[in-house]
Amino acid sequence: MASQTLEDLYQEEIADLISANIQMQTLVTRMASKVHDPKVKQLLTNSVDAIGKHTDTLRGMHQSDRQTECRAMAGLVEEAKRHAVDADLPAQLRDVAVLAHYQRMSHYGVAGFGTAAAYARVLGHTNDAAKLSEIVSNIYRADEISSQRAESVERAVSKS
Repeated sequence: MASQTLEDLYQEEIADLISANIQMQTLVTRMASKVHDPKVKQLLTNSVDAIGKHTDTLRGMHQSDRQTECRAMAGLVEEAKRHAVDADLPAQLRDVAVLAHYQRMSHYGVAGFGTAAAYARVLGHTNDAAKLSEIVSNIYRADEISSQRAESVERAVSKS
């Protein structure tokens, strides 16, 4: 069904984010089992829990039975599997690759949640807008931590 209103676009964005989160949560769980660095493992494990909470929040906003598949996240997941999770890499290099792909997926989430928050504000869904904006802030904090972890792991790789 084609979008006819901003509310339609908003609901489509929420459905897309639900699908993206489910896909990302599944992959990040797998990523966590593959990484070597305990701090990277903890970051990913914490992220799995946060993604689940974000998905529950989205489900509370979704007013349709319509399901969708986020093909953009499917592509990011496929790339992460090929170049990080399933790649034949030494442990520390795998950690670097995993973090890079984790950040790519997270940045997609920032764009989607930010868009949904903007739609919610315009539509007067102030409670939804506040929740979505908080999720964007959570993702930014996780991104800062993952950047720090990546720099640390990259330094360790370059020394070996």
